[in-house]
Amino acid sequence: MRAAAFAHVSRLAQIHDSLTSEHLRAGFTYEGERLPLINPQRGIFKPRQMTNLLSVLTAFPRRGRRVWYDDQRDVHVRIFDGDESVDYAFMGDNPNAADNRWLRQAMLIQVPIIYFLGISPGHYQAILPSFVIGFDAAALKARIAFGISKELTAAPETPAERRYALREVRQRLHQASFREAVISAYKGKCALSGLPEPLLLDAAHIVEDANERFGQPIVQNGIPLSKIHHAAFDAHMIGIDPDYGIHISKRLLELRDGPMLEALKRLNGGKLHTPGRLKDAPDRDRLALRFAQFRAAA
Repeated sequence: MRAAAFAHVSRLAQIHDSLTSEHLRAGFTYEGERLPLINPQRGIFKPRQMTNLLSVLTAFPRRGRRVWYDDQRDVHVRIFDGDESVDYAFMGDNPNAADNRWLRQAMLIQVPIIYFLGISPGHYQAILPSFVIGFDAAALKARIAFGISKELTAAPETPAERRYALREVRQRLHQASFREAVISAYKGKCALSGLPEPLLLDAAHIVEDANERFGQPIVQNGIPLSKIHHAAFDAHMIGIDPDYGIHISKRLLELRDGPMLEALKRLNGGKLHTPGRLKDAPDRDRLALRFAQFRAAA
């Protein structure tokens, strides 16, 4: 049953950049029976058909909503800071409540679980396998570490193994969080063409993330682009100046090869579609750096 849940979630993760609340509520099928993956009202979940804990969930707070647990704020920070494990808050203040006993039992027998980590409101990354490696009744918190592979294997035993697993999670989280934030800011549309299909969009970095000063995974360093526009932007065939003007390279302008190319060429001299909130707009200093690279490549 646990293997079926892991296989189902892994298949979903291969298709989708993030899992939605609808994906999680739909559950999975085992021997013709539908089983849930989560309890929408509680973060710690064990299906009645299973003996041990299956999943834990940390939701990403919606703007203006109350943050009920510290881990809603802290888990991303801990992952990016490089902790070996992350805190997970108990349900309520009774360590012996059923939900919390499931956490303790999962720790004692080292059963692999799925950690659904919120990356934006209603969107999750599935981190599996994860393991409960600590249980602090006084602090009302458990500790969760991430597995090295997606197989149902034992928890990493050494700090080096836990740091290695966390680096993989951090990289995935960086990519997924950045993509969700950028595409959400532009309401799921390509900033060049207006294509309104999020599944066909990438979150393009203005300044590459290898740049320690300007490459942070923030909305102002990203632009949602369709696959072909992203490829052209990365190849410096499309440039965007600090005033959001669009420039097409001379190389592309001189080519004659069908309607797709003509659609790219028509962007020349146009303006980038900007997001609804001014503070989410592309950073002009970053655009200036990137535009200088475009001009140098001409």
